[in-house]
Amino acid sequence: MTALNELTLAEARDGLKAKDFSAREIAQAHLDAIEKAQALNAYIVATPDRALKMADVSDAKIAKGEARPLEGLPLGIKDLFATQGVHTTAGSKILEGFEPHYESNVSSQLWRDGAVMLGKLNLDEFAMGSSNETSAYGKTISPWRRQGSDAPLVPGGSSGGSAAAVAAHLCLGATATDTGGSIRQPAAFTGTVGIKPTYGRCSRWGIIAYASSLDQAGPIARTVQDCAILLGSMAGHDPRDTTSVDLPVPDFEAAISRGVKGLTIGIPKEYRVEGMPAEIQRLWDQGAEWLREAGATVREISLPHTQYALPAYYIVAPAEASSNLARYDGVRYGLRVPGKDIAGMYENTRAAGFGREVKRRIMIGTYVLSAGYYDAYYVRAQKIRTLIKRDFEAAYASGIDAILTPATPSAAFGIGEMASADPVEMYLNDVFTVTVNMAGLPGISVPAGLDAQGLPLGLQLIGRPFDEETLFAAAQVVENAAGRISLPKAWWA
Repeated sequence: MTALNELTLAEARDGLKAKDFSAREIAQAHLDAIEKAQALNAYIVATPDRALKMADVSDAKIAKGEARPLEGLPLGIKDLFATQGVHTTAGSKILEGFEPHYESNVSSQLWRDGAVMLGKLNLDEFAMGSSNETSAYGKTISPWRRQGSDAPLVPGGSSGGSAAAVAAHLCLGATATDTGGSIRQPAAFTGTVGIKPTYGRCSRWGIIAYASSLDQAGPIARTVQDCAILLGSMAGHDPRDTTSVDLPVPDFEAAISRGVKGLTIGIPKEYRVEGMPAEIQRLWDQGAEWLREAGATVREISLPHTQYALPAYYIVAPAEASSNLARYDGVRYGLRVPGKDIAGMYENTRAAGFGREVKRRIMIGTYVLSAGYYDAYYVRAQKIRTLIKRDFEAAYASGIDAILTPATPSAAFGIGEMASADPVEMYLNDVFTVTVNMAGLPGISVPAGLDAQGLPLGLQLIGRPFDEETLFAAAQVVENAAGRISLPKAWWA
């Protein structure tokens, strides 16, 4: 019999409805797995008492025939989402001891639909990173290993704790956020599925901000169907968030069975970057062939401003971060380091509370917003952003329904392997994902195979605004063709 924590979310939902097991039993199975997986450092804090209480409520609802859509399903919450009464840190020392008196919109909708909270998941500090190595609470280790090697690997970032926990069966699914690829890249690195919805599909209210015009919440889960189920609960209009779009939430789960017959899939020639590994190119070609065999038309397209996306992103995102992070000063909540006067307290608190990567991005952002450089950097980056958006609009206007690209330029790398003096080396991990955030589009990463060392590789599908349904349909075709990737053996237990 499959262990309860190894079920997919859909299987667990159906098993709970059939009363094959109880919500308390499946919650306890996950709590036991979390306890044994301390070596992964996926959770910053587990909430076993809360999980079991929520599970008991779910069991009572199921017994009365009043089950809600996610009744009794144990989830992990990225520690960027405010959770009422539970330590919320954004992976930073500066929020030490912060327990919100409110709940983020996304997590409150999950609890409304009956989900159970297992705890808060690790992440790069303030979501700034591609490897989960910048967290003040220690690095998260991927549950995957290269064949014949015990060297620890990164799970990707910033949602590395979410991806590692899902891959290692420490939750059925997890919330995550994506500013430049922070859902899709860790999903690709860990053999999981992750979708970044259209900007505005999910409320940002109660999510600690990194770059407000780029941040978007979404789920990471083990299958396309599981992601569709979770996004159905996470999405929806929120009047507290002025960027939240007032549109009905479709039945995403129903969309996965649509198929791709009659669709036209674009292959952007600009994504064939110099030095791309041959196995990434082969996977990309294979993905196009799978979609063609399923009835789609596949044709090459051009997104001419792609080459400018990464440098423009690393101007816009730090600029917004420098503004958003100005609120952390030691006055109202979190860490406080005394100084000679209030200015000294500000300086001491921020110096001690922020990590190296966060300080770097604040300094870059402050520089590009300064009087002498605003027009030369920030304004120019915003103009590039408009051109990138127009590239996608032109592609969709030409009859393209979705775009297929690699999710990452490589498989997961080792802990410390990117710790060079040049941070740009790490930033290049986002080369295939940042355009989606710059244009506010939906994108999904689906496991599509293994590299020569036995590590997962993912394909990315990019859709029209608010057309996540087509992405789920196309992603299901890829998942069916590739087969479910075998998750790693529990070397950590």
